[in-house]
Amino acid sequence: MRKSQADEKILSYNDVVLRRSDLDILSGPHYLNDRIIEFYFSYLSSCHPSQDILLVPPSIAFWIIKCPVAEALSDFIEPLHLPDKTLVLFPINDNDDVDRAEGGSHWSLLAYYRNANLFVHHDSCRSMNTAPAKQLYKAVAGYMGFPGSASEASFQECTNSPIQENGHDCGLYATAIARIICNWHVNHKNTDTNDLWFSAVKEQVTPSAVGSMRGEILALIRDLMARH
Repeated sequence: MRKSQADEKILSYNDVVLRRSDLDILSGPHYLNDRIIEFYFSYLSSCHPSQDILLVPPSIAFWIIKCPVAEALSDFIEPLHLPDKTLVLFPINDNDDVDRAEGGSHWSLLAYYRNANLFVHHDSCRSMNTAPAKQLYKAVAGYMGFPGSASEASFQECTNSPIQENGHDCGLYATAIARIICNWHVNHKNTDTNDLWFSAVKEQVTPSAVGSMRGEILALIRDLMARH
């Protein structure tokens, strides 16, 4: 496919613009890029419009991790209204180069749940992204504004998070787990905070379920294209 064809805009959804090359990524066994992750997070936000849920776009999560100036970080984070959110999901990428757009080679998911004052890191490749996940946690923990508590939120690596079976499905695992956590939050708000969504993730995020997500996301995009 020529570059001009690959860059052709095929869908504008909320603030996300998808291009024809994104369809090619979803059609084959390829690593998901930032745009596809951002699109699916935006879609989940539309499915769960509650004001207490926030799904952070990949570019914002990456900027928070790499922001070199504390004052700039504060100005950037405050508009997210984190103290008003019960559930916040951050996509984590291992890109080390701030000058390289859509760099990195691995996605994971960092989830914050206010009722437990806890950040949980789900990594489908055995804690490969623990370092950037902890960087983001340390950057935002002081901004969560947990009411009535003098202590910052804690960080937990989910050691039994589902493990990918190949080198390219990490983004699908991150999006699949994000979907499960959002559904859990909507349907089980009074659940024991010791278990949270862990059982649901373990039961539902299987290799076959994750594999089918490529087709699901692709079909979703094509359906939205037809409507527009």
